[in-house]
Amino acid sequence: MDSFSIQDFIEPSLGQLSILPTIFSFLICVMMSFVVRDIYIRRSFSLTGKMHIGSIIPILSAVVFIVIVIVKSSLALSLGLVGALSIVRFRTPIKEPEELVYLFLAIGLGIGYAAGQILITTILVLLTLAIIYFWLSNHSISKTSEYNLVIVWKKNNIEFKNILDIIDSKSENVKLIRMDKSPDSTTAVMLVSPKENNFIDI
Repeated sequence: MDSFSIQDFIEPSLGQLSILPTIFSFLICVMMSFVVRDIYIRRSFSLTGKMHIGSIIPILSAVVFIVIVIVKSSLALSLGLVGALSIVRFRTPIKEPEELVYLFLAIGLGIGYAAGQILITTILVLLTLAIIYFWLSNHSISKTSEYNLVIVWKKNNIEFKNILDIIDSKSENVKLIRMDKSPDSTTAVMLVSPKENNFIDI
């Protein structure tokens, strides 16, 4: 009897999984992840990297779904996953909190559907997307005095500090969001609040 218990502990009990419900949950998960991707691309504040992050969302949801489905079928695999994640160091260029929110939403999609909670996961995700669409999107608060400013320059002899001084003299508040450098050009994305609520004219 002891050997039977050890065997059950070691071998994954994949036979307990229902193939058709699992495939159905996976398809719904992928479909909903594309809805999240569309909302992110259309309503996000991000000015750069939208397509890059957007293309990751469906893949991330699918990968999380597969991992959860496999792990939940075996206690040994669950312990192995915990050990594997404990030695992995994640390094990501993601700098905007909004991008992390959408990625966590994609992860939640994968976990919820992999756990078989199709209805409640769908309802909660749709409610979250509705909140984003009607209250937190860039279209619903377009009257704000803060604007995204994107500057691209190709000359290497131009100092960013000089550009920042000019913008700062014409703005009440300046916040650097990100800066991308390439061999040919440099791109700076900033959040600015122009004085007297006027656009900056440089």
